[in-house]
Amino acid sequence: MTLAVLGFLMVISFMTLIMTHRLSAITALIIVPIVFGLLAGAGPQLGGMMVKGVTQLAPTALMLAFAVLYFGIMIDAGLFDPLVRWVLSMVGDDPARVTLGTALLAMVVSLDGDGATTALVTISALLPVYRRLRLNPLILALLLGLSNTIVNLVPWGGPTARAASALRLEPSAVFLPMIPAILAGLAGTLALAWWLGIGESKRLGRLFLEPLEPATADAPLIDTGEAEAKRPKLIWFNLALTLALVGGLVTGAAPLPALMMGAFAIALIVNYPDIGVQRTRVAAHAKNVLGVVLLIFAAGAFTGILSGTGMVKAMADATLTAIPPQLGPYLAPITALLSMPMTFFMSNDAFYFGVLPVIAETAAKFGVPAEAIARASIIGQPVHGLSPLIAAIYLVTGLLKVEVGAAQRFSLKWAIAASLLLLIAALATGAFPLRAA
Repeated sequence: MTLAVLGFLMVISFMTLIMTHRLSAITALIIVPIVFGLLAGAGPQLGGMMVKGVTQLAPTALMLAFAVLYFGIMIDAGLFDPLVRWVLSMVGDDPARVTLGTALLAMVVSLDGDGATTALVTISALLPVYRRLRLNPLILALLLGLSNTIVNLVPWGGPTARAASALRLEPSAVFLPMIPAILAGLAGTLALAWWLGIGESKRLGRLFLEPLEPATADAPLIDTGEAEAKRPKLIWFNLALTLALVGGLVTGAAPLPALMMGAFAIALIVNYPDIGVQRTRVAAHAKNVLGVVLLIFAAGAFTGILSGTGMVKAMADATLTAIPPQLGPYLAPITALLSMPMTFFMSNDAFYFGVLPVIAETAAKFGVPAEAIARASIIGQPVHGLSPLIAAIYLVTGLLKVEVGAAQRFSLKWAIAASLLLLIAALATGAFPLRAA
């Protein structure tokens, strides 16, 4: 059996196992390549390939671990609480302000890279307002989804980290050229929020405010934080530290893992000098950290075997013969367009670890760099946010008490529009070329 056939069977097996929930992504990323590596006759070399792959991704895992911890500490300490209170005080009874505030709040809370936290905080804060004004809760779901998926393109977010890991790139190398496109996507989301709010004002006419339900009149729907962890007196210090961290990221002052580690250590010591409290705060975020790190290390084993056995090269050579030569130089925008349906119908793990390496290896034959393919691959994330294969949409619709199908029908056209806006902005700002030189 040829390496190309084995490689394709390996990818199909991996995707099938995780999409049918027979194996978790972490276990599938380890077991599947070992089995197919043995079939390829690379048994004695498999251990070295796995270690090499993991070693190459160790800096990425390090950066993600400390990024999750840092932004978790900032949320615990209450860095974003004044902004949340300001948004809630500004929205008042104006539907346009409410929808705009929804998008702003979701964008800020999404910085920690955890979609569940974003959903819980945003919905618990704003659903009572939506109920009181009789606004369409599907708008909240839409703006929450768009804001979260676009902000989640930061280096410590899932899509960028996966794309960088799959192609063995630095996350910052994928992210930095995409900043203008991401800002354009966020601006488009804010414009849509305002337009939807104006539409709701026209639909409702003169507002007759509904009384708040007893359960929501005096307390949030969900407890989103621990009061004893708040550090309001340190907000200016925490803000300066976060701005310095972001500045270091943009300017490349130091490797991103080093920046994250240093910022986390400073934040933890200053906000929680007591060592016992430090352990408690770290433990509170340990679940998120463990999941991210294990996934990246497992991905290293997968890509190490895929590359070390020569499967990915053989698959790319086979794919090369099926692509019309005139389309090859356009593989970056083609990848961006394909990322919308592909990440809707399959998980991010299946797409980034199973499909993307083959696309990148094929694109390299036409002179399209791996960085361009990685950036193009994250364009479809607003559409992915509506996928029935991810848990977030069930969490959001469950909290809002709306049907999943209704949320998908309402949001899909806007998610596609957001992805196309990201694509146009990325092409216009040179994040990746329309055609390879």
